[in-house]
Amino acid sequence: MINFIIGAIKVIILLGFLVLIHEAGHFLVAKKCKVKVLEFSIGFGKEIKSKNGEETKYTLRMIPLGGYVRMLGEEEQSEEEGAFNKAPIWKRILIVVAGAFVNLVFGFTVFFILASIYNKSAYSGLLVTKNYAVSLIQSLGMLVTGNMETTSLVGPVGISEMVVKTSSFFDFFYLLSVISVSLGITNLLPIPSLDGGKLLILIIELIRRKPMKENTELTITALGLIFLLSIATLVTIKDVGRII
Repeated sequence: MINFIIGAIKVIILLGFLVLIHEAGHFLVAKKCKVKVLEFSIGFGKEIKSKNGEETKYTLRMIPLGGYVRMLGEEEQSEEEGAFNKAPIWKRILIVVAGAFVNLVFGFTVFFILASIYNKSAYSGLLVTKNYAVSLIQSLGMLVTGNMETTSLVGPVGISEMVVKTSSFFDFFYLLSVISVSLGITNLLPIPSLDGGKLLILIIELIRRKPMKENTELTITALGLIFLLSIATLVTIKDVGRII
């Protein structure tokens, strides 16, 4: 029972922290770009605790497997000052990629520190980190071209299992760095409802020099969400079946 509780705490700390820095990236860049943030949420589902700031509601929700930054004019068009849709497109692009950028920088930084300590020099750590980055890029290419087996995909259940099995600070922080980088890369994939999907829509708007119709964008986002939920369900079933 104690091991289960310790494992659950480790999972919540790891996932909660990575979600926090990801959403903080969106939040801070949005604030810097003068875009109004209506809500900063860690977790999904039922609200546990909330606090109202000057213009932002800060919430902690029951399911610690994600989070979101809800901005004025993000989901629907708004003519108010500080609306996301009224900001210059370069600012909107910066806001969208900020979360993944933070995860990538954090993950590679932790990996570099661990590699430097383990190999006794910063230079060796840099080489190991470079090889790790190249390996990730190659894996991503295999995933895009369909050459990677779907059995290699891991969902929240599989991640939780790996976190629980960590037995040292080194293992825990190594896994933290790997998941952080993976989260950053995954979020930049051009899939609607992910940051990469939003980025793709903004790039299309930049090329066309006019925004996509609101109904069209909402439909694309909804289809992307259905796709993601389907993949997540299949991966979760696979993870549970493997554990059982």
